[in-house]
Amino acid sequence: MGGALNSLYESLQKQTVKDFEWLLVDDGSTDNTKSTVEKMKQTAEFPIRYIYKENGGKHTALNVGVQQIISELTFIVDSDDALVPNAIETVLEYHRKYGMQDRLCGYSFLRQYPDGKINGKLFVPDEKVGTYIECRINANDTQADKAEVFYTRCLKEFPFPEYKNEKFLGEDLVWIRMALKYQMVHINKAIYVGNYLDDGLTKNRRKNNIKSPYSCMERAKEFMRPELNLKYRLKGAMQYLVYGRFAGEEHLIAKAPNKGLALCAVLPSMILYQRWSKNI
Repeated sequence: MGGALNSLYESLQKQTVKDFEWLLVDDGSTDNTKSTVEKMKQTAEFPIRYIYKENGGKHTALNVGVQQIISELTFIVDSDDALVPNAIETVLEYHRKYGMQDRLCGYSFLRQYPDGKINGKLFVPDEKVGTYIECRINANDTQADKAEVFYTRCLKEFPFPEYKNEKFLGEDLVWIRMALKYQMVHINKAIYVGNYLDDGLTKNRRKNNIKSPYSCMERAKEFMRPELNLKYRLKGAMQYLVYGRFAGEEHLIAKAPNKGLALCAVLPSMILYQRWSKNI
């Protein structure tokens, strides 16, 4: 973690505006992260806080961190990623422009690869005000990561659900819940540089999801909401049944938020369950 953390730190040191605090939540690392952070504090041009917690997964680290944040905005950045030099300046620029609007929970910017290529689609139109469901899911841009900056009060209003002994949860579960009440401003400026998993790690990620079946069931139920396009609702129903079987749950159809969708997904979910059980 130390080397990747140094890259993020260097990108923060290069920010054109340093009106921010860096809060690091260490989710049970076993390396020298704490000592690395202590050295950073000696040269940092912005305040740094460090919190250590027992390993529980990223979503549990976010829950701990959000409760400690006192700033108006929160920008979630992974330790192996970085920000472009004017990222904070850009965020504050748009917050001054839109911050007085009602029903906003934050801003969604673009991410780019290290070579400068944009991850995913541009927003149409630029600076579109709409919900995560409307502008990301129903716009068929769910596979690409964006750079979301949230109002801290909204993150505190919608904490991530936690299940005992489960360490993986798709963050978009909360973004969907938030979208039922709030909108975001979607801005075509890349402020985040992401290092992404290659395709070879997809199977490993699936293994991790299977180890957290209740978390994945909860996420799948959010994708069954009527506000989403039908294809995502059907996919959610299929995942709900698959992860439910991995969890050992019974009467999944009866417990489903939409029994009709669940019934439509029975056959494909059985095929998918058998395939995943065989390959993983």
